[in-house]
Amino acid sequence: MGLFGRGRRGRDEDVEVGAITDEDDVDLPVAVEAPDGPYDEADAPDDDFPRLDLGSVRVPVPDGAQLQVEMDPSGSVRAVHVLTPVGQVTLNAYAAPRSGGLWREVCGELAEQLRGDGATVRSHAGDWGQELSASLGEMSLRFVGVDGPRWMLRGVVAGPPELADTSAAALRELVRNSVVVRGQQPMPVRTPLQIDLPKAIAEHIAAQQPGE
Repeated sequence: MGLFGRGRRGRDEDVEVGAITDEDDVDLPVAVEAPDGPYDEADAPDDDFPRLDLGSVRVPVPDGAQLQVEMDPSGSVRAVHVLTPVGQVTLNAYAAPRSGGLWREVCGELAEQLRGDGATVRSHAGDWGQELSASLGEMSLRFVGVDGPRWMLRGVVAGPPELADTSAAALRELVRNSVVVRGQQPMPVRTPLQIDLPKAIAEHIAAQQPGE
């Protein structure tokens, strides 16, 4: 897995980022200790940790957090945001190749896109390898990605700059305790895994629609 092997780091090393590509040589520490999660469905722990079942991802929801559902014009769910006191956290899972390495490609594309939007972007060595942080106006962003068995989990937290470190720690905690349900069906690499809302939440949203 190279740069993006799963390992816990004792430090958060900053590197200036241009566009990160497969050819770039980013010097990151060697992985030494694997974090417990995120988990594939087949390896999900038998614990009492409360997780919200969104179909493709089972996401831990901290006490006091609120949920915000983002819908596509087609009516399908694009994303579920977890609103916490330290920032808005969003986790999405995607189909990935068996060989892994998708997060490395995505990092480069994210860096280019963010820089194109005028953001200052930096690279960090995190628990699972490459992380990105970006400063854009009054907003601080942190991106974390993990390559799993035929899936990639991407998390992002958006919050105020003065809480950037706390927000990043909260994001890692949610990523670490999440479960990804990839399924066995073949699908193109980078396809977003479907998000299904729990019945109670879906009914609540439907009741808020005009004409309901």
